[in-house]
Amino acid sequence: MLTFTALGPFQAWADGAPLDLGGQRQRAVLARLLVAAGRAVPVHTLIDELWPGDPPAQALSTIQGYVSRLRRALEPGRAPREEAGVLVSAPPGYALRARTEQVDAWHFEGLVKSDGTPAQVWAAMDTALGLWRGPALAEFAELSWAATEAGRLEELRLIAVERRADAGLALGRATSLVADLEAHATAYPLREEAWRLLAVALYRMGRQGDALAALRRARAVWRDELGLDLSAGLKRLEADMLAQRLEEPAADPVPGPVPDGGVLRVLVADDQALVRTGLKAMLDSEPGFAHAGEAANGEEAIAAVREARPDVVLLDIQMPRLDGLAAARRILAGERPPKVVMMTTFGSDENLYAALRAGVSGFLLKTSPPEQILAALRAAAAGDALIDPAVTTRLISAFAGRTDPASPPALAGLADDRLDVLKLVARGLTNRQIGQTLALPEEEVGVVVKSLLEHLGLFDRAQLVMAAYESGLVTPGAK
Repeated sequence: MLTFTALGPFQAWADGAPLDLGGQRQRAVLARLLVAAGRAVPVHTLIDELWPGDPPAQALSTIQGYVSRLRRALEPGRAPREEAGVLVSAPPGYALRARTEQVDAWHFEGLVKSDGTPAQVWAAMDTALGLWRGPALAEFAELSWAATEAGRLEELRLIAVERRADAGLALGRATSLVADLEAHATAYPLREEAWRLLAVALYRMGRQGDALAALRRARAVWRDELGLDLSAGLKRLEADMLAQRLEEPAADPVPGPVPDGGVLRVLVADDQALVRTGLKAMLDSEPGFAHAGEAANGEEAIAAVREARPDVVLLDIQMPRLDGLAAARRILAGERPPKVVMMTTFGSDENLYAALRAGVSGFLLKTSPPEQILAALRAAAAGDALIDPAVTTRLISAFAGRTDPASPPALAGLADDRLDVLKLVARGLTNRQIGQTLALPEEEVGVVVKSLLEHLGLFDRAQLVMAAYESGLVTPGAK
């Protein structure tokens, strides 16, 4: 599939491989058409904007040459007289024809402007910010059109940061948001919403004094920079805090991110047609999920991921031609890979172990009930991992105490409360279940899990499970 990235280094890609777009001005032609978002850009506009105030005598033929070479790069298989399908003629100029999901900036903007429940907004903003490799269009910064568009996209990014935080507060996640909001308000001190969100988050954590201090900082900055007092909205917030009139929202369960219009797209890969049919029926009948395609072996799964760009892949570990483990490694090594959840009827312990080390986002038994499969898919898409407790217990029994040269250092130095959380993660419990077991808020469990990952130099929950039994923290039969 052909894709374009502008939220960072400008590039076009064919099935994940970068295309040669030529020199700076030739690349600028394509970038300018991308900025137009599918609308035609007249040739005289291209000339004026690529050579501000001083176009060469042969500017028209130069533009035509640029377009011809770009068309060859974007559609190498097009016959000489066949009409272009991507960079098209649109008198009096040219236009870029692509779907929203093919252009990161278009996809990003659609997500930022989407609406829904707090969980859906959180997920959409999270996905949008994940596309940002910014600054946008930096290589064309000297051209006014690019600088204007970069500024517009940066404003959308700040809105996404604030919308995500606002949704997080509605979901009861103040604790995990404060550090990011502090950095945001410090970096953009003239943004009213930045200070509002920071103050509310601090207040929700029970830090009323810090919340009021944040508003005093905002007042000082605004007086120094603008000669203004706080806005009416921030003054009302300050008064409500002093009167303790702010209410705490109920904490929400883990929100599965639901990219693009509230739908989580799942690709099913299994060599048994009956299993694929059953999983498809489950996904089609469940709101918030969509069946993104299917595959009967590992090679087909890799090809289908490139074509369909799903959010999550549900992948059987034992398949012909190329097994699920090898397919998972190749899928996870790709550009912006989906999450991968493995399925097994109890395959090789070694394969399960290796897949966890490879970074998959969960393991399920094919006999798992539909609600557990759906929970695993939501958890994976949210950046979490759900491992069937039966699989976890079996792996611990098989590999407890095993040493591995790539495993993290011993767990010495971790406080007992951190070790308690790690033990429960290793038993396959979700953050919510751990919180219920240890009488902790769910968001606090999330903070502890994140700190464990950082301390051990790991990147996902599945690897925490490995660390727990490789170090002997969890042993067979332990409760």
